[in-house]
Amino acid sequence: MKPITGYQLITPDDLHWRPSNLMKIPNADYLERTGSESMGARLWRMPPQSANTLHKHIRAEEFYFVLEGTGRMRVGNETLTVPRYGGVMVGPEQLRQVFNDTEEEVLWLIIGAPEEMEFLKGSISQMDLSLIYPVDPKQLPKELAGVEWPPKKNSA
Repeated sequence: MKPITGYQLITPDDLHWRPSNLMKIPNADYLERTGSESMGARLWRMPPQSANTLHKHIRAEEFYFVLEGTGRMRVGNETLTVPRYGGVMVGPEQLRQVFNDTEEEVLWLIIGAPEEMEFLKGSISQMDLSLIYPVDPKQLPKELAGVEWPPKKNSA
């Protein structure tokens, strides 16, 4: 792992918001332009009645921090309520999923380290996704029973 040298200022104008691959949650990667191979950090804007993927990691620990709203997440079999400016540290082996069962948007900052090298751009290794997604990653928590997420493309 090659550490970065010096520093890089990242402003809100530098962020590129895009929907996540599986669950279509708007997110912005803070560190992609830095070339960091040791840490990842993203903002996640959770729309009302939405969920991110149910997943775990191989090596990465993650710190989940609520910037706006009231955060909800499941870790293993527990459902947690995280107040604004509250955080949760999660070890790599724990299944976790951030979700929003409220009518207000919730903004999370999620920081993970070490970066899972297999997911970095230009990686030559093929990732075994079953290590990250041992169960259906689109599975919604019981708190979102009856909700359709991600929304169908034509339902706008």
